Amino acid sequence: MTSSENNTNQLTGVFSVIQMPYHDDETIDYDTLAHEVDWLYRHGVDGLVVAMVSEVLRLTEQERREVAAFLVQHGQNRGRVITSVGAESSYQACELTRAAEAAGVDALMAVPPIAIAADESEIRRYYERIVHATKLPVIVQDASGYVGKPMSITMQAQLLNDLGSQIYFKPEAVPICPRLTALLETTDGQARIFEGTGGISLVDSYRRGIVGTMPGAEMPWAIRALWDALEANDKPRINNISLPLAALVSMQKSLDTFLAFEKYLLVKQGVFQNTIIRGPVGYQIEKQTCVEIDRIFDLLQQAAKPTA
Repeated sequence: MTSSENNTNQLTGVFSVIQMPYHDDETIDYDTLAHEVDWLYRHGVDGLVVAMVSEVLRLTEQERREVAAFLVQHGQNRGRVITSVGAESSYQACELTRAAEAAGVDALMAVPPIAIAADESEIRRYYERIVHATKLPVIVQDASGYVGKPMSITMQAQLLNDLGSQIYFKPEAVPICPRLTALLETTDGQARIFEGTGGISLVDSYRRGIVGTMPGAEMPWAIRALWDALEANDKPRINNISLPLAALVSMQKSLDTFLAFEKYLLVKQGVFQNTIIRGPVGYQIEKQTCVEIDRIFDLLQQAAKPTA
């Protein structure tokens, strides 16, 4: 039985994008990954995601399959598992899709190919083939904040119209919130959208109509607290948490800065043993930046403490 059989069909809430821990030789440290999974679920996340910030593009195809299966097996139905199946060809993506479904994941997410400048008819066909290869929900990830050019709102709306209830969206093209609203308006409010900016736009995105958020793994306690405050419309708590959270996330300007910051904070909290990133890397934290991270992190911890 897959974990999805024990849940409703809707995906909603806080889904943490895991960071990938490594041994000194850069092989995956599954003991630490198990610890990370346990830690995330203890902090109340609704599920786990393997995506760009999981270094998915730096994993082998076999590792991608193994990690997805590990999260399902170790999770023991504590939450739902979403894994990236994006690839450079539709054939590869469909192979990853079938393997992930067989492993028992609850949903799939796919970025478009990044090595080619395909026109939208080709991108549309790419997503159609993924959807036709599975019965699971498929999240269309417009990862143009990291790579590539934005997908048009029209094309995304057409995907929803043609492929129906299997489709979710994770829009990351800037300006994120206005484009989120445009997608909702173009689909008559039918698009189900995840926020994916690490939490910096969570308050604005929530008020525009998202179904969930996919932040990194380093601050699940803060994102959970902010999500719950939004659900309760607790305006003072929303403000207290969102301001230091936004300040911290705003320091992260690229994929490699997200990796560096998140692993630094996971080590700081005793979740990871090291900050190893598979190279080549485009960013390394210097000492004074660590001082500023620590300062804002302390403020965020105070703001996110449970209220009486």
